[in-house]
Amino acid sequence: MSSPNHPLLAPIRLGDVDLPNRIVMASMTRARTDNPGFVPNKLQARYYAQRASAGLILTEGTWPSREGVGFINVPGLYTQEQADGWRRVTDAVHQTGGRIFVQLGHIGSSSHPDLLDGALPLAPSSVNPGLKAYTPSGFQDTVTPQAMDLSDIARTVEDYAKASRLAQAAGFDGVELHGISTYLIPTFLYDGLNQRTDDYGVHGRKSRPVSP
Repeated sequence: MSSPNHPLLAPIRLGDVDLPNRIVMASMTRARTDNPGFVPNKLQARYYAQRASAGLILTEGTWPSREGVGFINVPGLYTQEQADGWRRVTDAVHQTGGRIFVQLGHIGSSSHPDLLDGALPLAPSSVNPGLKAYTPSGFQDTVTPQAMDLSDIARTVEDYAKASRLAQAAGFDGVELHGISTYLIPTFLYDGLNQRTDDYGVHGRKSRPVSP
């Protein structure tokens, strides 16, 4: 790894982004956003800048909306204040020669009312995933979520679009969608958690003729 000719140290182009090497820093939730506005702070700017020698940094999972919050002390990207906080992070990374993508993820049914000002988490269907949510008072059992209606789905799609626009304004080099485990997006693909019979259901999609 110390050889300057090692393939991992060679530059590569990812889409329209030139990376100085092929080392990617994976996302890691650090729970350091200790403020009520979910705004990235100076500690996070320093944390990412210290790792900017990687060819690409993927940020910790970041909430695209207030409804998507699912852990304590994790940043968001759905307000201008949050975008301004992230701008300090991206500026610090770019000044050190790095590249950084934001990872956007709505946690869906894995959240808890204690994290949502008393509201139920949103999900494809009203099915409790049977997990633990990390709340201000410690780990709590997840609850039966609220099944999303079509307006909820449309609003969530727009939330991701808005967060992506804010990411661009904040100076990120790209966006990654967080789709692990029981986060909102993958739960639409799971039989056990998606019992819908409309076009957003796993088995209930209406058949459509294939255009010739």
